[in-house]
Amino acid sequence: MSEPKISLPDAWKVANISGIGAIVRSTAGKGVIEGVRIEPFPIFPDDRGYFLEVARIGQGLVETFDAATTQISAALSYPGAVKAFHFHRHQTDFWVPVMGVFQVGLVDFREDSPTFKQKNTIYCGALNPLSIIIPPGVGHGYKVVSPESGMLVYVTNQQYNPADEGRIVYDHPSIAYDWETQHK
Repeated sequence: MSEPKISLPDAWKVANISGIGAIVRSTAGKGVIEGVRIEPFPIFPDDRGYFLEVARIGQGLVETFDAATTQISAALSYPGAVKAFHFHRHQTDFWVPVMGVFQVGLVDFREDSPTFKQKNTIYCGALNPLSIIIPPGVGHGYKVVSPESGMLVYVTNQQYNPADEGRIVYDHPSIAYDWETQHK
């Protein structure tokens, strides 16, 4: 796999406009960052709780993931917590927010992408069960916006490699992503 040409905010010549970018509700939506894919995931509730299937490796959004290199992880975050931004040079992430409600922020760092510097926001979780594919070179992070903690289950097509990961502070002025409540 070739390494995407990534341009990080410190090198951007023009600061991005402050805000959250396009609010995305489906892959078919207008303004979706190139390569980002979104699908609802099924929840099967009954009188005991619910069941959801996170992924079947080699099928659906994770059709290109190989069972030999795939890693499955989970992160619990408290209400109001912001975890952003990070990106990968080679790794693809598959996110399934299974508890709470998340404001997912995405920004395209790939210079050769038609959506370079574009921002997206996806509100997902318990009230909007969506799974998300995040390709290499797309910065990503989230804020838990529900009053209860959020649980993110995520599947990666490669096992964790710190050399593949980059981090950028959540409030970097060139990204200018607005993590505050939008009051719309």
